[in-house]
Amino acid sequence: MKLIFFLILVSSLSGCQRGNDYQLVWADEFNYNGLPDSTKWSFDTDGNSWQWGNNELQYYTADREENATVRDGVLHIIARKEDGFNQPYTSARLITKGKGDWLYGRMEVKAKLCGGKGAWPAIWMLPTDLEYGAWPASGELDIMEHVGYEPDSVYFTIHTENYNHTKGTQQGNAVFLPDAEEAFHCYAIEWTPESCTFLLDKEEVFQFEKAKQAGSGEWPFDKRFHLLLNVAVGGNWGGKHGVDESMFPCTLQVDYVRVYQKTK
Repeated sequence: MKLIFFLILVSSLSGCQRGNDYQLVWADEFNYNGLPDSTKWSFDTDGNSWQWGNNELQYYTADREENATVRDGVLHIIARKEDGFNQPYTSARLITKGKGDWLYGRMEVKAKLCGGKGAWPAIWMLPTDLEYGAWPASGELDIMEHVGYEPDSVYFTIHTENYNHTKGTQQGNAVFLPDAEEAFHCYAIEWTPESCTFLLDKEEVFQFEKAKQAGSGEWPFDKRFHLLLNVAVGGNWGGKHGVDESMFPCTLQVDYVRVYQKTK
């Protein structure tokens, strides 16, 4: 099945609504200053040499406040145009791998997105252990993706061996959100053994259900995953219409990240 476009107007709300059977198990409220908390986040730079498989144009740095810093209670992930690196732009890609890995739960991120042609901010999850093999066999959960040449839309998508963009079979929804770059919104997923439900503020916007007798090709979401936050520049999707260099610095702002799991 191809990507389904589901267009709605969602008002900016303070957060996401959750059931009473969830308890908080991990969070970063960003109530400090400086680099992201190293007990919760790592800087991922492993794919710089091969452009992350998407022909992206950024160089992800590590432990550099010019690209990732916390101030005034907000995490800032900043893409910049800079010389002196292997790519024309710098940015940061933060991951919880080895410091926050979960099997099922509710993951919430309250964020304000950066924009401009060429910007590609994302809030997403990848498998920690790759038990079903390399991408896309072990899955991917895109809690939010945004491309700057579509400033009024955000995307919610899953990828598996059978359902992925290289085959044109990825499954997800696009949501009309005209103030995505001006206001904070809560992006969330409720992930259970039976389904992955994506939410924008208090609205359910996409659900991917496990089919009966589904194998890992359709449902690899029974292993540990971790969170990622990043701002890519260009690439096969983000750079489809080029890069507007007047947008830099381009900043993804994150108010909080919270992970809940069911108590029963």
